[in-house]
Amino acid sequence: MKQFLAQARYWLTVSVTLILILFTSTDAVAQSSDSIIAIRQDSLIKIEMRKDSLLIEKTYKEVESELSADSSRVSMKRSQPLATPLKPRFIPDPQKATWLAVVFPGAGQIYNRKYWKLPIVYGGFIGCLYAYNWNGQMYSDYRQAYLDIMDTDPNTNSYEDFFRPGYDFEKNKDYLKEVFKKRKDRYRRWRDLSVFAFAAVYALSIIDAYVDAQLSSFDISDDINLSVNPQFIPSDTRGSNFYGLNCNITF
Repeated sequence: MKQFLAQARYWLTVSVTLILILFTSTDAVAQSSDSIIAIRQDSLIKIEMRKDSLLIEKTYKEVESELSADSSRVSMKRSQPLATPLKPRFIPDPQKATWLAVVFPGAGQIYNRKYWKLPIVYGGFIGCLYAYNWNGQMYSDYRQAYLDIMDTDPNTNSYEDFFRPGYDFEKNKDYLKEVFKKRKDRYRRWRDLSVFAFAAVYALSIIDAYVDAQLSSFDISDDINLSVNPQFIPSDTRGSNFYGLNCNITF
């Protein structure tokens, strides 16, 4: 019996010892695993922090480079000369334009900066002068021919230059007198009309210079429009209705 109790005590001691060893090893393994997990988490946190620091450093460098580029562009813009301001719109003086056109034909158009009108003005003057010279020369020739054919002096025969040699002047002398008189009067009238045309061109150049300068400051806004709408007119005493158009000008 004593031997049995001794063996039971022995085995109980061994079992308790094994149980204690087993629990101790399990705690150690758990602690070691927890420590390994904590180490891994710390390393991951450090890696993430490293990545964040690298990203922040990269972003800082990019922002710094952009700021330096902007500052260089700003400095270059500052170093460049400023653009010249727009010139104010030229508005001619009507009185000045008129007096210039009176003193010298075409000067009013030059003052108004309407250079394209100069060929028209000077072309009109040149045309009038050419017409005056041409009609004056023809009037002088026919006048002299008419005077020669009207007198009795045989040496004054300039009218013969208008016809071919061998023409019978004595036979048609009365007819030629009438022809030379009409043509003399016609060319004299055209010569005089050339003078009036020259004066008209001169006056038109003055009027054009004044009107052009006056309209240079005329306000033409975008609100100017014309609207046409149908209009109904109520019946009158006769009981008739009328329809029409209503025109409105807005400016």
